[in-house]
Amino acid sequence: MLQLFLSLLLQFVLADAAPVSAQGHGNSWQYGAGGGVVGFVVLILDIIVFIEVLQSNRDVIPKVLWCLLVFLFPIGGMIIYWLFSNRAEHNRRSGYETITEGA
Repeated sequence: MLQLFLSLLLQFVLADAAPVSAQGHGNSWQYGAGGGVVGFVVLILDIIVFIEVLQSNRDVIPKVLWCLLVFLFPIGGMIIYWLFSNRAEHNRRSGYETITEGA
């Protein structure tokens, strides 16, 4: 399921990054909304956020909302996620489980 989601996401993002007609301008900044190297770095960081959210121990609705936020606002959503998501609490690998006495 995760692979299907990531492949659909990549197809959507890469289709949006197609070059815009820049005939005679010679200005590389006029190419598609993908943003070249910067867009690729943002895409990789967003994929890392998607993987981290989907592997967390959150409920389904918060997972969908975080993924939707990052999908609709790639840079701002990623920053908001890293600042306000309380990642350490929802990380499945965030430490050891406590051993209860008398068990």
